[in-house]
Amino acid sequence: MPAPLKVALAGLGNVGAGVVKLIDANADLIARRAGRPIEIVAVAARDKSRDRGFDASRFQWADATTLADISGVDVVAELIGGSEGTALDLARATISAGKAFVTANKAMIAHHGLALAEEAEKAGVAFKYEAAVAGGIPVIKGLREGAAANEITQVYGILNGTCNYILTTMEAEGRDFGAVLADAQALGYAEADPAFDVDGIDAAHKLSILASLSFGTRIDFAHVKTSGIRQVLAGDIAQAKALGYRVRLVGRAEAASDGLLQSVQPCLVPVSHPLAHVAGAMNAVVAHGNFVGRLFFEGRGAGEGPTASAVVADLIDIARGEVGPAFAMPVASLADPGQANGGARQGRFYLRFTVADRPGVLAEITAAMRDAGVSIESLIQRGEAPDGGVLLVLTTHACAEANVSGALAQLGGSASLVGAPMLMPILDV
Repeated sequence: MPAPLKVALAGLGNVGAGVVKLIDANADLIARRAGRPIEIVAVAARDKSRDRGFDASRFQWADATTLADISGVDVVAELIGGSEGTALDLARATISAGKAFVTANKAMIAHHGLALAEEAEKAGVAFKYEAAVAGGIPVIKGLREGAAANEITQVYGILNGTCNYILTTMEAEGRDFGAVLADAQALGYAEADPAFDVDGIDAAHKLSILASLSFGTRIDFAHVKTSGIRQVLAGDIAQAKALGYRVRLVGRAEAASDGLLQSVQPCLVPVSHPLAHVAGAMNAVVAHGNFVGRLFFEGRGAGEGPTASAVVADLIDIARGEVGPAFAMPVASLADPGQANGGARQGRFYLRFTVADRPGVLAEITAAMRDAGVSIESLIQRGEAPDGGVLLVLTTHACAEANVSGALAQLGGSASLVGAPMLMPILDV
C-alpha cells in the first residue's frame, strides 16, 4: 500500500478530538477508501494535559503557526476558528509551503476564501472546507461536484442549528425567546455570547459560500442582508402555526436580472415544505438545478461527530490525489455577483405590530398599507403582548418588498405602535 497521508492538526477541541477518534476507529476502512492510510503525526492545542479520551502523547506537539514547517507533513487541518489571526496565518503558511489545507472555518472562508483559493491554485495544492457549511452534510461536495452540470437557480436552507433549536423549542413549548435561549446555553447548544448565532452572522457566512458555489460568483458576504431571531415572539410562532406555517431562520440566495439576492432572516415556511419539518439542531439545504430539479440535504449541522466526518472526508479526497478548484471553477472564472435590488423582490409577507389598545390604530395601519400599495390578505388582533399593548398580525398578498418597507417607514414614529414591527417573508417555494 502507498505511504500514509501525514496530517498535522491545529486544534484539539471537540471537532479536533473527533477527527482523531474517527481516524482511530475507522482506520482500515478509511485506508481502503483513500487508497492509503491517513495518519495524524502532529498536533497543536492550548492545553496539552487535557483528557480528550485518547493518548495524545503519541503525536508531535508544536505551535500552530509552525505546523506547516514540520518535515513530512502532507496536509494541515485547521480547526481553531476565527476569520483572522492564527487560523489565517496558518492557512497562508500551509499553502505557501506547497501543502494541502483543510478547514472547518466558515468565517475565514467568507472573508478570505477567494484569496486562499487563488494561492492554492498557483501552488497546485488542495484547499478543502466541507466541514465549514452544515457540519456532516455533504452539501459542498454535492454542489461542487454532484450538481456541477446544472445551472442552480436558487439555494436556501436552515444553516444554524442553535437558532433552529431555539425556534423549534419555542414552537413545541410556547415559550418566548429569552427563556429558551437561557436553557439552550445551559445545555451547551448556545454560547455564553450567542450573538454570532442568534443574530444570523454564522448563517450569513455559510450562505455566502453556498452562493459562490451555486452561481459561480465571487463570495460577497458584505451584501448578505442579515437579521436574526431575537425579536421572534411565541405569539408569532403560534400565529404562524394557525396560518399553516412554521417559523425558521432561512438563508436564501437567488440570481436576479440585476445581480444576486442574498438574505438571512426569519421566514414563515409552509408546513408542506420539508424545511418546516427540520427540528432541533438539525440543518438542511435546498438547491434547485435546471436539469436535476430540487435537491434536499438534511443532517446534523454541528458537533464532534458530524464535523469530524466532513473533515476526514476531505482528507480522503486529498489522499486520492483530488485537487480541483475550491469553488468549482478557477477563481479567475468566478463572476462579479453584483447586488440585486432586494426591494424589487416579489413575495408575500407576515407583519406583526404591538399597538396601543385604542380606537383608530387599525385604520392608521391599513391606511399606511393602502398608500404603499400593499394588499392585505388577512388581519388578526390577538391578546396582550409580553411588553404591553396588543398584538396585531397581518399577512399580505404578493407585492414588492419595497412597498412593505414603505408602509413601515410611513408608520415609523407613530404613537400607536408600542414596539418595533416584525416583518417576516412567507417562503413560497
